[in-house]
Amino acid sequence: MSGTISWVHIGDLHMDEANGWQSRDRLAAIVAEINGPVGDAADFVFLPGDNANHATPEQYRVITDTLERLHLPWRAIPGDHDFEGGDLDAYEAAFPEGNRPEVEVIAGHRCIFLDIISTGSGGPDFRLTRHHHNRLLEELARAEAEGQTPLVFMHAYPGDLAADGETIARIFADARVAFVDTGHTHYNELLNDGRVVYGATRSTGEIEEGGGRPGFSIVTVHDRVPSWRFKESGGDWPFVQIVAPADIRMVTRPADPQHVPRPGDVEIVAKLFGRVAEPVILSIDGQPDMTMTALPEPALWRASVTLVAGLHRVTVACGADRDTIEILVRASDDVPRRGVPIAPGHAIHSIGAWPEHGLAGTQLGPNKNGRHW
Repeated sequence: MSGTISWVHIGDLHMDEANGWQSRDRLAAIVAEINGPVGDAADFVFLPGDNANHATPEQYRVITDTLERLHLPWRAIPGDHDFEGGDLDAYEAAFPEGNRPEVEVIAGHRCIFLDIISTGSGGPDFRLTRHHHNRLLEELARAEAEGQTPLVFMHAYPGDLAADGETIARIFADARVAFVDTGHTHYNELLNDGRVVYGATRSTGEIEEGGGRPGFSIVTVHDRVPSWRFKESGGDWPFVQIVAPADIRMVTRPADPQHVPRPGDVEIVAKLFGRVAEPVILSIDGQPDMTMTALPEPALWRASVTLVAGLHRVTVACGADRDTIEILVRASDDVPRRGVPIAPGHAIHSIGAWPEHGLAGTQLGPNKNGRHW
């Protein structure tokens, strides 16, 4: 078991004075919001690239000044807008090296942060540097040798790479990467290519979906099960996230009982972000509610239920918030079969709309169906 890791994803900032530093104000509000409620329930905050809209020192200064108030550690990677001047000099000068690591082991997870920017020619000419390609293979091998769960952070999906995208996606699949977190899309999206789950979170600076409301996603990986849910800025806490078993849309390892449980006793695990002053209530298929109990690990709650084979709707509620997933229960001789992967790491594998988790499925952004910013 590799334990539990959670992080807060604040989408592409596109920090720019041209709109009156709108992203600064949104970032400051998000920082203030997560400082208290999230506490040590999350391990870090992730910035997925396109941090400064034009890669100027002043835009980066505004970002770092705003992040000074953040209680959690933060990690960043570059996006194509950070390369607008033809290099990453301003990005690297502004962000301390400790905030832009290439690899970091957190809670039994090997987090690999990739640069897909500096080998390209600018714009969305995404390519993996030779250094990062070799480092990726090395770190994935280390994760396997040390029994760690690998996680990858990159600005765009492998399917958006100008070269070797399918090769990179197959490397992720072969290494059993549990989750790849990305930016670039400007909209919330989850992909599941049958081997790996990919996530992208709504831009903070250039928003078209959700009525233009900013927010952030919280990603958790619990015993190799990925969970993702978006929270718009403001609103009530605590924030509920069911982290095991896997929702059927997030299943990549159907033979693993944490992804597809066997009939009988099944443990439901939820993570709560924020102060819990109410009972944590579990509902299964509309049956009588039951109260969950706290686990020794911070912010985790559990309940054991008996389930028969089939698809079950699971809801966990606390206060004004609730999370709902669907879990598939199958006998060991009847687990779903996986076909040969087709176009791994490509957006054709989008799981589509999932309103309860903040997925509109409309792909409203400048790289798909949105306007040109």
